[in-house]
Amino acid sequence: MTKRHLFFWVGVAALAAAIFIPMWVRPDTPPPKEASEPEYFPFVRSLEGTHPDGAARVAADDRLVVDAQLVQLFDYYLAAVGERPLNEIRQQIEQELDRRLKPAAALAARDVLGRYIEYRTALAALERNPQLAGNGLDAIRARMRAMQDMRTRYFSAAESKGMFGYSDAYDQDALARLEISRDSSLTEAQKRERLAALDAAMPAELRNAREAPLQIVRLQESADRMRAQGAGDDDVYRMRASALSPEAAARMAEVDREEAAWKSRIATYLAERSMLSDPAAIEDLRNRMFDPNEQKRLPAYEQ
Repeated sequence: MTKRHLFFWVGVAALAAAIFIPMWVRPDTPPPKEASEPEYFPFVRSLEGTHPDGAARVAADDRLVVDAQLVQLFDYYLAAVGERPLNEIRQQIEQELDRRLKPAAALAARDVLGRYIEYRTALAALERNPQLAGNGLDAIRARMRAMQDMRTRYFSAAESKGMFGYSDAYDQDALARLEISRDSSLTEAQKRERLAALDAAMPAELRNAREAPLQIVRLQESADRMRAQGAGDDDVYRMRASALSPEAAARMAEVDREEAAWKSRIATYLAERSMLSDPAAIEDLRNRMFDPNEQKRLPAYEQ
């Protein structure tokens, strides 16, 4: 489980802007724990402290299972685009498939990977189509249809259902809620009634996915209140472990430590930056204290 999977859409406005973002930001079913995994060495610096998401699995007849877990595994490494060339990333994924699967299943997974990379490349071009731009309901529907139509060029119906069925259901539910929220012909009471009907009809998987981010927010608020009242890290860990699991509590504690370290670095940087006037010296300070990806976050603090 990686730390990067703590971000999901928040609210219908965010959905309207983000509904066409690549798959790795959408929630999927939790990856199964794999037995006896080897010690992991990060493929790129941005993946330090993480472990590969997803899974490569076979059915009872040893055929490859083409599902959302396989997509998660692909996306984990494809997130390194920009830090490594695509051909190196593909080679790394193929090595991981060879490690996890028997030769026949690994060969099938390599084939799916090749088509998935082609699909993602075509999807990036589609996202730049000005005719599909905008946050209106018609534009969102058009983007979803275009994305689903494009899949037919690369995947069978069964593969598409396995790989994208869950995320499509999530998107459709979110779009239905967006339509209700924007329907000016409905009273507030009617909107609540229709949203309640969607809630009642929602499969358990989707309900859990929608509620998971809110649960994390509520746990963080509880942790903040506990610390304000003098609670220590052990107390916060026990609270989170009882609400989730010891593993999840440990991951959240690690995120806390990373956030504290980041805030400390930012404070040091801003203090040193305030004493500099030469742009070259400021640039040198940035380069010494932050890598290129981290520097993208600095403008929000420098303002």
